[in-house]
Amino acid sequence: MIELDFKKSGGLIPAIAQDWKTGEVLMLAYINEESWKETLRTGHGVYWSRSRSKLWHKGEESGNVQIVKEILVDCDADTVIFKVEQVGGAACHEGYHTCFFRKVVGDALEVVGERVFDPKKVYKK
Repeated sequence: MIELDFKKSGGLIPAIAQDWKTGEVLMLAYINEESWKETLRTGHGVYWSRSRSKLWHKGEESGNVQIVKEILVDCDADTVIFKVEQVGGAACHEGYHTCFFRKVVGDALEVVGERVFDPKKVYKK
């Protein structure tokens, strides 16, 4: 088993999801030891939801799962990059391809991405 350093940062480490073909950063989430093992077991992006305090299988509600193609581990073994195939075209819960769909322009944020889906229609909360 690959040993990651979950102790250094209180049990969670950053996991960057990156498009495996283009290199575009899709999102940043966190993993704990359980979600790490589940990602390795299933081959899908599985994270720890800090807001819900539970495992989060990416796409469990939207269907926009992440198929992990490659995993990179940094030199301190406390950050990972999941190179993924983003099924459904959207990594962001707001319906955008990437969570980084806004850029700073002067003192404001400008939307630079296009919505792939309407979150009101996808998430039944």
